[in-house]
Order: sequence, then C-alpha cells, then structure tokens
Amino acid sequence: MFGKMVKINLSNRQIRREQIPPEWIEGFIGASGLAARLLWDVLDRDRSPLAPENPLLFATGPLTGTGGPTTGRFTICGRSPQTGWWGESNIGGFVGPELRYAGIDYLWIEGASDSPVYLWIYNDQIELRSAEHLWGKADTYQTQEMIRQEVGVPQAKVACIGLAGENLVPFAGILSDHGRLAARTGMGALMGSKRLKAVAVRGTHRLTLGRDEEYRKLRVASNKRLLDQNMTAVLRSTGTSGGAEYLQYLGDMPQKYWTAAKFEGADRISGATMAETILKGTTACQGCVISCGREVEVKQGSYPTDGVVKGPEYETICSFGSQLMVDDLAAITALGNLCDRLGMDTITAGNVIALAYLLYDQGKLTTQDSGGVQLRWGDPEPCFSLLHQIAKKEGLGNLLAQGSKALAAAYGEEDLAVQVNGLDVAMHDPRAFSGQALVYVTSPRGACHNQSDYFNVGLGGTVEEIGIRFTDRFSPEGKGAQVARHQHWRTVCNSLTTCFFAVVSPLEVLDLLNAAMDWDWDLATMLKAGERAWNMKRLYNLKLGWKPEHEKLPKLLLQALMDGGQEGNIPDLRTMLEEYYQCSGWDRTSGYPLPWKLEELGLKDLVDG
Repeated sequence: MFGKMVKINLSNRQIRREQIPPEWIEGFIGASGLAARLLWDVLDRDRSPLAPENPLLFATGPLTGTGGPTTGRFTICGRSPQTGWWGESNIGGFVGPELRYAGIDYLWIEGASDSPVYLWIYNDQIELRSAEHLWGKADTYQTQEMIRQEVGVPQAKVACIGLAGENLVPFAGILSDHGRLAARTGMGALMGSKRLKAVAVRGTHRLTLGRDEEYRKLRVASNKRLLDQNMTAVLRSTGTSGGAEYLQYLGDMPQKYWTAAKFEGADRISGATMAETILKGTTACQGCVISCGREVEVKQGSYPTDGVVKGPEYETICSFGSQLMVDDLAAITALGNLCDRLGMDTITAGNVIALAYLLYDQGKLTTQDSGGVQLRWGDPEPCFSLLHQIAKKEGLGNLLAQGSKALAAAYGEEDLAVQVNGLDVAMHDPRAFSGQALVYVTSPRGACHNQSDYFNVGLGGTVEEIGIRFTDRFSPEGKGAQVARHQHWRTVCNSLTTCFFAVVSPLEVLDLLNAAMDWDWDLATMLKAGERAWNMKRLYNLKLGWKPEHEKLPKLLLQALMDGGQEGNIPDLRTMLEEYYQCSGWDRTSGYPLPWKLEELGLKDLVDG
C-alpha cells in the first residue's frame, strides 16, 4: 500500500527505508500535502534553505502511476531557495510513476555529497554513482541520455539539473523526459546544493491498490469520459498556448512586463499558429489521454532547431513573447529550449529579463550594465546571451540570477518588481480576474497559479459539486469563500496527484481515491483533507515568519490599464481578504488558524508543541 519512504543521506551515504504513519496519509493524502507534514519536523527558520540539513523530497501521490486520468505527476518539495518560504514544484512525465514501480512513494534526500553524484534506483537496488563527468559539461537532455547509457537500462527515467542548478541559481528547476520541468521555487538549486546531478530510476513492480478491479473499471470509464471532452481535444490540438488569443482579448495575458494592455502579435505566437506551422507531434505524461505536450521543428529563418524539440507552453510564449513584445514563434521556441537545457524556470527567467528591458527602456539600466547590448522591445536576440549569463552567474546575469526583486532594488525601483513573496507572478494578470489576485497573495509558495487556477473559473471552469460557481470576474463579492474552497480542492488534486487540465469531477476523483486506498470517504472528508494540507503549508510558512502584511500585490499590478480586456480594473484585495480570512477560520492579526480551526483539522498539537 501507499506510504513507503526511502531516506538517503548524501553526506554519510546511509540509506534507510521507513513506512509513513497511516494516520498521516489519511490526514494529508499524499504528494505535497503529506510532504508539508513530513518536512514540518525538520524545519528550522534560522537555517539557510541551501543548508545540507534541509531535505529535498520527491513525493508521489496515491494515484501516481495508476493509469487514472492524468495521474503521471508527482511533486518535488523543500524549503525554497528562491523565496525562503514553502517550496513545491509539480512535474509530469514518467519519473513519478517509475519511482512507485520501484517501490518508493517518497524519496527523502538530505545532506550533501563531497563530489557530484547521481542516484541510480533499480527496484530494490539503490546506489550512488559519480557525476564528475557530467557536472558543468552536460545539459539536461544530454544528462538523461548519458545516464541511461551508463546504467545500461534504456527504459530508465531520469530527473536532473542543468548548469543553473549546479550554480545554485535560485530559480533553477529539475527536468525529466521531453521537457517536463519542476520549474518553480528553485528545487533545482536545492538539488544542486547537495551536489546531486540526477535521480535515475527503473521499476518493474506492479502497484497493488486497495480494490484493484474496482479501480481498473473506474479509471477506464473516467479516461474515456476525459477523452471525449472538448477541452481534451483543444489541448491535444493546440497545447496549453491554444487559448493565447482569447486570454489576450480578456486582458489575462501579460505584455511588455505588465505595462501594456494589448499585444497585437498574440495570434502569431499562439498554439493554433504553432499547430499550423511548426508542430510535428505531441507528447503525454504517463498514462495521459490528453497529450498536451508539443514537438516542433523549425527548418528555416534565424532560429532553426536541431531536429525536433519541445514546443513552448503558454507560460513560455508569454515569458519570451508577449512580455518582451516578441512575435517570433521560432525565437520563443529556441529560448524555451535553451531554458530547459540550462534547467531554469521560464516564468522567472522571462520575467526578470523583461524587467531588465523595462529598466533599459526607462533609461535606468544602460548599455554599460548590459555589456554593450541594447535591450529593445521586440528583439529576442539579447535573451540568448542573458540566459547563459544567468546560468553561469556572469556579467549582468549575476544580478538577474538573483531575481526580479533584487534587480529592481539594485536600481532603486523596488515597486517595479512584479512578484509576491519572492516568486514572480505567473502569466495570468490578476487585473483580468480579481479572484486570482487573492490566490497569489495567499499561496504558500508566492504568486503561483498551481495552488489554484481560479482564473479558469472565470473562463467557465466551474466545479458545481463543491460550490465553485461562476461569478463576475471583476467583482470582489463572494470571492473569499470561493477561492478558499477552490484552493482546498486543488490541494486535493496536488496531493493525489492529478493534472489541472483534466476536467474530472470531484465525485469521480473521490471514487478513484476510495478504490485505490480501500477507503470509504465522502466528498466532505476528501475536501477536509485538502483544507488540512492547505493549512499545514500555511503553518510551515508561519513558522518561518510569514505575516498577513506579506499578503499584498506588487504596486505595478495596482495600476489600472485603461484599454483592453481588463477595463481599468484593480482587484479589491482588502474586501476579498476579509472574507477569505473569515471563511478560512484564520486570525486577521497573526495570520494563524484560530484555535477552533486547528482543533477541527487536528493540527492543534503541532502549534502547541
């Protein structure tokens, strides 16, 4: 059954196996929810996020690798080197399922190796191997292939860091498979601090579920329904960037580093244009029927690809497209591919470079700072050298590697940094969907759209079964209660773990979970587990010094854009927060869950202790 954990200390090379207490699993389900409870006991606010004692945790969920709807995902957790707060990064592909097939639900990595190593797991066999020949020499794609050849198992799956992770860039990610990246909050830097280049795994064990035959029937039916949905067809045809033109029309798609209301080139970089011009095929995570991943090839022009490469997702076409006013899809593809090879988050990398462009446009950052390079809107060429400089921490890249907050502060323009609690705002403008503003400021990992994609509710993605209904996208009324409930639901998804792109009803998910774990939960019990995990992540941050005054939008997003789809809207954050705190059962002064809420969630002993 679910809950098997392997702990590896890279300092002394000790390996031990443990079983996670069943009551913890019942309380937090799995993946990031359960990870928050596991990491609580080792959290020390006075210790640097990159200290060897801080664990890096590969966390699967009870549905990971089961063949259910979009259940190929897992989560990588730890204290964020980028923000100092809760760190969590969700990743698809095949590594998570492969860990489970090797008999590992949680992989806990602590300590730090004296020299670069990689971890090789083959069912019950676990060994550390030298990565000296890879460190500083192989990018993320080369690393995967070289390790598969070395272990002699072509089916092995590899999660690895690139140059950015090796050099401890705070927004370095961890890549696997065909461009699947645990990108946000800097888990690649945490991995690099341990001198761990990669985790390679091959498992051949069969998963044993609580009610196997029942689960099999349920997943077959659920996948069939998912396959027949219009949203699945759209994502398969045009990928995550398929909605770019409509999101730009609504004012959701950011442009010119959050300062422009329109970008006329949105249609030229959209998923539809990609499908019509450079698309060669699609990719999918393990067992997924959606296949939203893109395979593209550019044969002509200034940015030809070396064969077929990963096509850019929505966040990337914004980061290196609309945010820089670049309408060249080939250039965006090349920049996204370079980010993946270097192993860094395209959201943060694109945002910090776009901020540099804005500072240059305003005459604050000069060619003397940029090494003689002019940073002009619409010109993608400087980004290539800047990305290399960031990964190496050289030249202007040494400052850019510190992130938007540090870059803005260096020029005395702190108000220009569009970030919340150290994490750059995701590519959904909260001025277009006010509820998303509340999501950003209350998210335990900063301005994140993967703790709740509440903007999607405004696009029609309601969840009627749990009371998530359509509301006016600008109005603050009712948003506090709605967002809180949506966060609890998405925490369930992140604990299972399932992809947000799958339109699967909570009742279907409940049936799948019950069959997998041989439980008899009702919907309220499952949502309560989501709420408990959400509060657990908050307690983690409160232990680190989080306060309600941290819950604010950057000033640039409090300036209305008077044309375009935002209609001059500024989110009424104060009204939404008041309702949110009341509905959440949190104290408005301290930020802590009130005693009755802690008691209700079974968390009171943690705080009292």
